[in-house]
Amino acid sequence: MPLPKRKEDENKNDFISRCMGDSTMNKEYPESSQRMAICMNQSKSGLLESVCANIEYDTYGFTEELNENNIVIPSPEDYEDFGEDTEEYEISVATYIYEDIISGELFYFQRMGVYKKNNRTLVLVSKAAEYQGRKVTLNKPFRTPDGPKKTSVYVKNEKGNVVKVNFGDPNMKIKKNIPGRRKNFRARHNCDNPGPKWKARYWSCKAW
Repeated sequence: MPLPKRKEDENKNDFISRCMGDSTMNKEYPESSQRMAICMNQSKSGLLESVCANIEYDTYGFTEELNENNIVIPSPEDYEDFGEDTEEYEISVATYIYEDIISGELFYFQRMGVYKKNNRTLVLVSKAAEYQGRKVTLNKPFRTPDGPKKTSVYVKNEKGNVVKVNFGDPNMKIKKNIPGRRKNFRARHNCDNPGPKWKARYWSCKAW
């Protein structure tokens, strides 16, 4: 299976979002941790960037564009109140389904275009609107027991698009009730300046 490759002018964050949501990657590597490791490796373009990437993604989490593979509709009891102003959002993801007419393999894209796999041009076979009319709450984190991280939250990014931010180690418990632990975490991660809401560090700091 050919792995997704980072385009010459593609932002590292955009590539990892695309790679994590790739239908073939999800099929071949259903475990999110394994898929993340492969996508991280594919995103590297130099030692310094790879070190920074590991800090950003491995420590805090990662941000994904919405697609048919990563949308979760939480139950009301799964939400957690982080004290943020919230907003209702109706999920509607247009999915364009393309086929490799030689292998019969299907590929899913959010935009219509000309796509190639295995050096062959894919053929558009159908379009479907997934999750039309289903609502989620923006800026309100929810538990994700099936991963890819401990918690996720839907937010608007700098372009006004809704994205999914995944954060928190599912194998670790937060100990913010211990003042020394909380102070140490917040100092280490510069939580007085946590960055924008569409980054995992913001929400990791809010959790502490």
